[in-house]
Amino acid sequence: MGSRPFAGTVTTALVLVLVAGCTGTNSPEPSPEPTVPTGALAVEVLAAYPHDTNAFTQGLELHEGWLYESTGQYGTSDVRKVNHESGEVVTLVPLPDDAFGEGLTITGDQVWQLTWRERYAIRRDAATLEEIDRVEYDGEGWGICYDAVGERLVMSNGSATLTFRDPETFEETGTVTVLRDGEQLTMINELECVDGQVWANVWQTDEIVRIDPATGQVGAVVDASGLLTEAERSVADVLNGIAAVPDSDTFLVTGKLWPRVFLVRFVPA
Repeated sequence: MGSRPFAGTVTTALVLVLVAGCTGTNSPEPSPEPTVPTGALAVEVLAAYPHDTNAFTQGLELHEGWLYESTGQYGTSDVRKVNHESGEVVTLVPLPDDAFGEGLTITGDQVWQLTWRERYAIRRDAATLEEIDRVEYDGEGWGICYDAVGERLVMSNGSATLTFRDPETFEETGTVTVLRDGEQLTMINELECVDGQVWANVWQTDEIVRIDPATGQVGAVVDASGLLTEAERSVADVLNGIAAVPDSDTFLVTGKLWPRVFLVRFVPA
């Protein structure tokens, strides 16, 4: 589906005052890649696609043309493979009724799906979504992504800590504390790793932040408010779900119980 039916969303969304710093050319530290946006950002909507309004979105990833989605809530959690342009669910595997699905990511031919308070991750076959095994971890599971640059998983638990894990064994290999303007940033939720950086939803807000996992510093903040109309927001839940589009500077974003998935680009406000 093209963007024409959603033109109103583009015009109403996302005005943000930009206060962006400049990186000095004489700094001894490596400069950020010029293609990585910094500072205060807004969302440029390029298209919108149907989304299942019963899907309590917890994790989102685009892989080999398919949108993989993990959904939450006890009794209705699942993992699914979706045609993101039509919204058609082509494969769906439910979780046990006593499990609350959380974030997911893909490494090679396998999917890692988190659970919230059940303290285990499910390893799945990426083609069929069938469960291969389970691995236990301490604490809660919120978001997860695969950092191809660092060859590691990055996991959130609702605190200001990101945990690094081995992509094969799920063993913890390290942590970093996330800081925004010198203060710890909590409620870090769904994650997406892109070119060595971590994009993250901040739960119960319309913000997406870009985190440098080497330092924990927040280098960019996206104001993603205004994507839904007031009527849509009244029956939907919060923004949650970021999926990078391979070989581009665009993302798919959505939320819990949202009627649409938006194809967007993060741009200076």
